[in-house]
Amino acid sequence: MIRILLVDDESLVRAGLRTILESAEDLRVVAEAEDGSLVVDALAAHRPDVVLMDVRMPRVDGLEALRRVQATPDPPPVVMLTTFDLDAYIFEALRLGATGFLLKDTPPRDLISAMRVVARGDAMLSPPVTKRLLDHYTGLRVADRAEQAVKLLAELTPRERDVLAEVARGLSNAQIGKNLYLSEATVKAHVSRVMAKLGVANRVQAALVGRDAGLLDKA
Repeated sequence: MIRILLVDDESLVRAGLRTILESAEDLRVVAEAEDGSLVVDALAAHRPDVVLMDVRMPRVDGLEALRRVQATPDPPPVVMLTTFDLDAYIFEALRLGATGFLLKDTPPRDLISAMRVVARGDAMLSPPVTKRLLDHYTGLRVADRAEQAVKLLAELTPRERDVLAEVARGLSNAQIGKNLYLSEATVKAHVSRVMAKLGVANRVQAALVGRDAGLLDKA
């Protein structure tokens, strides 16, 4: 059972999300919060596997709440709900360690799938968000970020670079294993070492480092 904490200031939105999520037998909404200030207490009380949280809330917003979540011991993955007009929020949430981004009009089946993907340790970005986000992000201070990313990659072994390149393409551990002829457990171990060496909090941040370093250009 995947335990989910819903965070959104609109009760109707929370009700709709709960209905969708709990239509799946393996998903359960264990708690709801209407404001980011309530998130840390909810984590302690309910120990969710995934947090699904709106970016924009009137008091403590999703970014500040994300900071607070990341400061807790062994924080769960956080998926942010967003819209196309919030690029600046998305970039900051990536830096803070968000694991996924979904649009509020994401089809129910995709929302359910996203919770499963994130719960097993993979990142999840809605396809339109992925393209918009990465294309925009890589246009910001390209030279500076590329230089830093190349230095970070110097710490990786050739096999770790191969794995990072696949992560940068948005592939899951299973897909990476198939492409590189590795077991899923071996891929997971490689990904963990890569993130530790790069000093990043999740796969999304690792993917951005790989993109900045030009791994996709060499594909």
